[in-house]
Amino acid sequence: MQVRYKVWLEEGEHVFGDGLFSLLREIDRLGSINRAAQSLHMSYRQAWGRVKKAEERLGIDLLVTRTGGEDGGGAELTKEGRELMEKYNLFRREVDKAIKACYQAYFG
Repeated sequence: MQVRYKVWLEEGEHVFGDGLFSLLREIDRLGSINRAAQSLHMSYRQAWGRVKKAEERLGIDLLVTRTGGEDGGGAELTKEGRELMEKYNLFRREVDKAIKACYQAYFG
């Protein structure tokens, strides 16, 4: 037996969770919304929509984008986007440890 759970942040509605975290991590790694979407098996439109919705709900820009051309387009995390990612990652790790410890206390 094992414990399974989902964690997300909301303010009246879903704001940020593991899915968007994974998407932003891939954008940061690959430098492209399109390539990140492909690596996560989602459409560019779906990926871009998730980012824009989160930006609206959070009231901050998560990405800076460059349109294509000779040098190609791209995307990168803003300072605020990077800070959110770092905080969420640390938060998620602590939540994971706490849930595992609680599980061990009752079912270990």
